[in-house]
Amino acid sequence: MKQTRRNFIKIASAASFLAPLSLPAIAKIRQTSLNTFVVPPLDKGERKGNNVSFKLAIQSGKTSFFNGVNTPTIGLNQSYLGPVLRAKRGDTISINVSNHINEVATVHWHGMTLPAKMDGGPHQFIQPNKTWISKFKIRQEAGTLWYHSHAMHKTGPQVYHGLAGMFIVDDEGSDKLGLPDEYGVDDIPCTIQDRRFNQDGTFSYMSSMPDRMMGMMGSIVMVNGVVAPTLVAKSTLLRLRLHNGSNARTYNLAFNDGRSFHVVASDCGFLHKPFQTNKVRLAAAERVEILVDVSDRKELVLKSLPSSGGGMMGMMPMMQMNNKELNIMKIDARQAKQSTRKIPTVLRNSSLNLDPKAVTATRQFELEMGMMGRGGMGGMMGGMMNRMDDGGRDGMFRINGKSMDINRIDFQVKANSTEVWEISNASPLAHPFHVHNVQFRILDRNGKRPNPSESGLKDVVLVHSNERVRIIMKFPEYSDTKVPYMYHCHILEHEDQGMMGQFTVV
Repeated sequence: MKQTRRNFIKIASAASFLAPLSLPAIAKIRQTSLNTFVVPPLDKGERKGNNVSFKLAIQSGKTSFFNGVNTPTIGLNQSYLGPVLRAKRGDTISINVSNHINEVATVHWHGMTLPAKMDGGPHQFIQPNKTWISKFKIRQEAGTLWYHSHAMHKTGPQVYHGLAGMFIVDDEGSDKLGLPDEYGVDDIPCTIQDRRFNQDGTFSYMSSMPDRMMGMMGSIVMVNGVVAPTLVAKSTLLRLRLHNGSNARTYNLAFNDGRSFHVVASDCGFLHKPFQTNKVRLAAAERVEILVDVSDRKELVLKSLPSSGGGMMGMMPMMQMNNKELNIMKIDARQAKQSTRKIPTVLRNSSLNLDPKAVTATRQFELEMGMMGRGGMGGMMGGMMNRMDDGGRDGMFRINGKSMDINRIDFQVKANSTEVWEISNASPLAHPFHVHNVQFRILDRNGKRPNPSESGLKDVVLVHSNERVRIIMKFPEYSDTKVPYMYHCHILEHEDQGMMGQFTVV
């Protein structure tokens, strides 16, 4: 699309808003941020044998991220975020979710294998002052999962304001691996989010065109709802369950002293053996478990390093928000007690057999933005300018040429079948691609084997611009011809604006 000078000026002006707000009020209150690391409350539910019940109340509140400033937020059983739910493989769980906010909401069990009507997607909406009960049997292996809003066109703002939490699944063998497992002591949940604030301390959400295009990113990083916290280590071997709970940002995580650590699990379970590295990439919605040896008893900082490229190819430098170094959290290990745990040499193989010889179908998915699939910056930006008034819901963000229509089922899959999905990215931005109800393995990226940190079971894969990623998955026996599951980009603003589709299992 040919750009006029007027359109170019509009685009450049809008792009300038991408820089985080530099406001005197925020600069002042950041100096007095409440930065003691907070371990989320652990909720194991009410157990009767293998039956476990939970109660979650979606509620509005006010949260003090900075001294003397109360920010309007949404939480579950508290003002911001929710408790860490924990259950075991083989448990039948019942989760009573009540909605006490003044708009429709949902709670999706991200990474869980379960019947479609219990998934918590946009079809399982909860009206204000109503209750929804999700009941299912936990069937997958141990892993760090999570839950969050999935309301149609409202997922982004509701998660941004706090409607999310972690869900830990254990199994009969996970406690025999010798890993740190004392919750809040040497087994630490870490939900990482970035936020932007207005002068009055409220969240700044979707204030510019680039917010719609790239997703919401901010310069203030929080862990478990605390700005730049300090974790006082109680043990010399820490298991950090790192969860990217941000709406859009990809983190390139490393320690300030360059020390190595061991990746032991990805989204949905353990790797076959620990992978030693000194950095790991975490796209929106991804999780990774790492073991960090702090027996030198020093102070260290977990950081996000600038992106090495690939995620925003062809973008203007001013718009490369991932090309910024951020401090995530500090670890003070000066008083840490010697751990009796050791880093294992081998973990275990997954019991989920994903055999390429059993594949019965191969599907192609192309992720698109703008006026045309491969329109580059001109097509993308021109399309964006034409769609700002309606939130971009009329075709700006697409999969296979289609934007989300809640009344359209895009295809059917067969229960117990194994498929390969080929995801190609025709846009200039990287997109984290999520599939509901399955755990998959990455076969290759542009024909090359994935990084060892991605070798475990996953439910999100980051697909770079001009990249093709192949994943293999097996669909469980749950079937429902009417209620669908979702597949979508997990940049939540892209999802809300149409980069999502639906399938049923028959």
